[in-house]
Amino acid sequence: MSWRRLRTLVVREVRATLRDPFTMTILITVPLVALVLFGFVLATDVKHLALGVHDASGTAASRRLIADLGASGTFDPRPYATRAALERALVAGTISAALVIPPDFDRDLNGGEPPQVQVIYDGGEAPLAGNAEAFIRSLLARSGASLAPRVAPPVAPPAAAPPGGVEVVTRALFNPRLEGKPFMVAGTFGFVLSFLTTIITAVSIVNERLTGTFDQLQVTPATSGEILLGKLLPLGAVFALDVVLMMLVAGFVLGVWPQGNALLFIAISSGYVFFSLALGLYFSATSSTAAEAVQKTVLFSIPLVQLSGFAFPTRNMPFVFRWLAEAFPATHYIRVSRAIYLRAAGPEALAWELTVLALSGVVFVALALRTIGART
Repeated sequence: MSWRRLRTLVVREVRATLRDPFTMTILITVPLVALVLFGFVLATDVKHLALGVHDASGTAASRRLIADLGASGTFDPRPYATRAALERALVAGTISAALVIPPDFDRDLNGGEPPQVQVIYDGGEAPLAGNAEAFIRSLLARSGASLAPRVAPPVAPPAAAPPGGVEVVTRALFNPRLEGKPFMVAGTFGFVLSFLTTIITAVSIVNERLTGTFDQLQVTPATSGEILLGKLLPLGAVFALDVVLMMLVAGFVLGVWPQGNALLFIAISSGYVFFSLALGLYFSATSSTAAEAVQKTVLFSIPLVQLSGFAFPTRNMPFVFRWLAEAFPATHYIRVSRAIYLRAAGPEALAWELTVLALSGVVFVALALRTIGART
């Protein structure tokens, strides 16, 4: 590795990028526009969600309530012996929502008082929590209406009690107001840094080969590692700047700031950018034309958008697709992004996701080095 040659290659790439105003416009404006647009988009589907249940009552009425929730097809109840175990499962992502039935549920129901049950959500997935809350309220009201006449004579419910004789008290973790913007903003970072970085670099070597400039690099003493770094470092710096700009726009325009360490988020995002750029160079080096490179990127990005959890929570997907989503580095980066933005997670809580990202990055860089080395 010659630092002098590397510096020359970096300067060359910087000048080439600055001479192309269209590319610079794409690099700066597309991430910001995508952030603002996706910040107002919210879409999800509620079906067969894992619902953790702590039944402290253990009576026929409480079991009937749980059975009614499971019969709808919207939720799949899972029993938990303690409330602590229930909340641990919710934070770990094993369940999507939690229901706590208190010990005095049956007594209040027999006494004519509207019994309270508590529903707990992971507010970090606001679309999922919002839709799940609406379904749970509706199902509990309907089930409570069928329970109340059997157990107690009809009484006039208090004015503040919801219909059906069961009062629901909800609490959301991490995102109490269930706002959709933090969910989408954190996911947009993954979409932009996965798709845009790859497609920008996918055409670089192809275009240089067509214009003959890549052939000039072949006769220089530059190694494949120097060529790789010379192409990645300038674009990586631009996208690292994009991350900072997106954070500022999300904060000042959308009112969404990271709850965790912003510097940690920037550092992780910069590393992820480097790996995504390496994947784009691999697509470029293995393509004969720019159109072929773009097609490879688009084909790679379609499942990326659909399965990474960017817009649709992976917990709602069929089992096979959930496992397939784990193969995408974007899935793990989006989890990291949302964990820092919504849960204020630190490096310890993100250890597994960061390990997967690091291993994926090593594979991408090795592929790019090997392919560029073969071409040179």
